[in-house]
Amino acid sequence: MEKKESKELAAICQRAMEEKKAENIEVIEIDGISPLADYFVIASGSNFNQTDAMVQAVEEKAAEAGFVPDHVEGHRNANWTLIDFKGVVVHVFDQEAREFYDLDRIWKDGRKVSIEELESRD
Repeated sequence: MEKKESKELAAICQRAMEEKKAENIEVIEIDGISPLADYFVIASGSNFNQTDAMVQAVEEKAAEAGFVPDHVEGHRNANWTLIDFKGVVVHVFDQEAREFYDLDRIWKDGRKVSIEELESRD
């Protein structure tokens, strides 16, 4: 996936989760520090129904834009679901799992990116 496509997809994922009232959404640009992806999109929800709705919204909005995940993990237990689009990896947590795994701290060397930057046309 090209960086421009990753940027577009990261914005789509963030907006999809915002629609489902996701909490503490962070987009971290990691392409300069890891070959895993260009962006991580990390968010949390307060209960199973919300996190499940967030995952479904991401999958639906991404599909509408022509993006299909390469891999989805953890959808059944819903305390942490990972959606891997190759260039963008989405992490949807419940509050407890987010605090426990603390990806924000682990990937602190990445650069946090605003939605305005993701949606800019540069």
